[in-house]
Amino acid sequence: MLRWNWVRLQPLEKADADNAKKVRSRDEIDDKYKWDLAAIYPSQEAWEKDAEKLEQLLAEFTAMQGTLSESSDKLLQAFRLDDEIGQVSGKLYVYAKMHLDEDTSNAEAQALQDRAFSLLVKVQAAMAFFTPEILAIDEAKLQAMLAENKDLQLYRFALQEITREKEHVLSPEQEQLLASFGEVLHAPSEIFSMFNNADMVFPTIRDEDGEEVEITHGRYIQLLESKNRDVRKNAFEAVYATYAKHRNTVSAIYSANVKRGVVNARVRNFPSARAASLHSDNVPIAVYDNLVDTVHEFLPSLHKYLKLRAKVLGLSDLQMYDLYTPMVQDIDWKVPYEDAKQTVLKAVQVLGEDYRNIAESGLNSGWVDVYENKGKRSGAYSWGAYGTHPYMLLNYHDSLDNMFTLAHELGHSMHSYFSRKTQPYVYSDYTIFVAEVASTCNEALLLDYLLKTTDDKTKRAYLINHQLETIRGTLYRQTMFAEFEKLTHERVEEGGALTTEWLDETYYGLNQAFFGAACNVNEQIAYEWMRIPHFYTPFYVYKYATGISAAIALSRRILTEGDAAVKDYLSFLSSGSSDYSIELLRKAGVDMASPEPVQEALREFDKLVDELASLIQ
Repeated sequence: MLRWNWVRLQPLEKADADNAKKVRSRDEIDDKYKWDLAAIYPSQEAWEKDAEKLEQLLAEFTAMQGTLSESSDKLLQAFRLDDEIGQVSGKLYVYAKMHLDEDTSNAEAQALQDRAFSLLVKVQAAMAFFTPEILAIDEAKLQAMLAENKDLQLYRFALQEITREKEHVLSPEQEQLLASFGEVLHAPSEIFSMFNNADMVFPTIRDEDGEEVEITHGRYIQLLESKNRDVRKNAFEAVYATYAKHRNTVSAIYSANVKRGVVNARVRNFPSARAASLHSDNVPIAVYDNLVDTVHEFLPSLHKYLKLRAKVLGLSDLQMYDLYTPMVQDIDWKVPYEDAKQTVLKAVQVLGEDYRNIAESGLNSGWVDVYENKGKRSGAYSWGAYGTHPYMLLNYHDSLDNMFTLAHELGHSMHSYFSRKTQPYVYSDYTIFVAEVASTCNEALLLDYLLKTTDDKTKRAYLINHQLETIRGTLYRQTMFAEFEKLTHERVEEGGALTTEWLDETYYGLNQAFFGAACNVNEQIAYEWMRIPHFYTPFYVYKYATGISAAIALSRRILTEGDAAVKDYLSFLSSGSSDYSIELLRKAGVDMASPEPVQEALREFDKLVDELASLIQ
């Protein structure tokens, strides 16, 4: 069973106008601002050696088929071999994928990533018998095996998780057949990634200074932040006109991805693709529904904020391309990377010297790939594997928002660091449900630090505006995305087709519901669903919304209760997947089975709208 932290994507990509008009090549960037993949494999030969080792391990594991019920020692041997296979295959794939992400147009890196993914498919096929064979062991016998072998007891919770899957696991032969299709079934995601990152070319427009600038994924939101409304409008229309040319292609890719999830759920006896996805984290489907319902209940607060935005910007017709430009216009808050690093470290000091020192060491020793270069994957993420230190991909530009992105990804990486340091491999990864908690908690701590260290009224207003935008983008917007995913999967499950027209109309309708009471919902926004990479990891985005709700609650506890809250929080970071996600959060002090954390976060949003109004009107 593979256990290594998958890519954690930021909801929004940001950039800054000071970036060179022409994107730099990778060799033009100082090595100290690049991550150190040599810490995983110092050479291609070392990678090849582990690839050979993996083949040997798979042969050993395959030879164990049919023997797991013979004795507790056999079962223990299989678990340990499973752990070793997971660690080696994880390192192989993480290295190859991150090498490709440095430059997605690199043909050699593409080939290596393809090989690594093929190895993962081979791993899944070879190990397909493992879970079904364990499930075939009589429960009484399984408990006796646990009782007689103290070393096997390490895997008690893992066995509990396996038996929870009983009704959704197929026969060994069926599991092997399904696993052999892994590469094909993953194709929609890979195709979209290559299309969006390597092949998508946007036009050139004129910036605020009248100079030509090439639109990129990394620059797009920065252009929407421009004080010049024509720049915002031109960027918005240029991006969506470009996507519109590919509507049929992208709708076919996305439809295939949705169908993949629906078919997988049916094959595994789940009532829906959504239920199948939430089952992996043992999260009740009511959590998802409560989130959507609660956010709809608080849409008037969003509309109040948008009306304030229109008033402050002096606009009688707020447009979708006006939603990102700062409301506090007379501040130009540049934050170079080195300054951002030091500020973030000061902000997380409240989590203790150990946390801060580890973070500082990591930021200065090859954890981070900092700047945008030609072909580099857009956005930001934290990743890594057991046996490696955490890694962070950024596309940093000198802005306040990018400093918050650094804090966010550092939160992920520190969560990974503590989990891997504390837990054995089998429990070293954490579920996606809790993945956004540590990252967003870091952002909340950074905001608190900045508010406490500035007496400037304008900067305070700017920071509050930033937090409002964070909640709007992470809680409101991601919930809208989550509702879109719910509707698209239900459409297929009910026998409907995801036509281009239906997708456009559905997405536009959601935007109308969320923004229409206070904003002109431009027709081009109907195409926005085509540029969201998160949709290729189905039912991921709702966890941004639940994550920020939990993070706001935990950060308040840390800042008000001190050492006791910090101790509970660090215990949470160190727990990996040693218990169910909702239980781990309860131990840290927040109950996500209740709608209260979401309600509390949205009440905070409403209060901040009023405070911002008092500062800038």
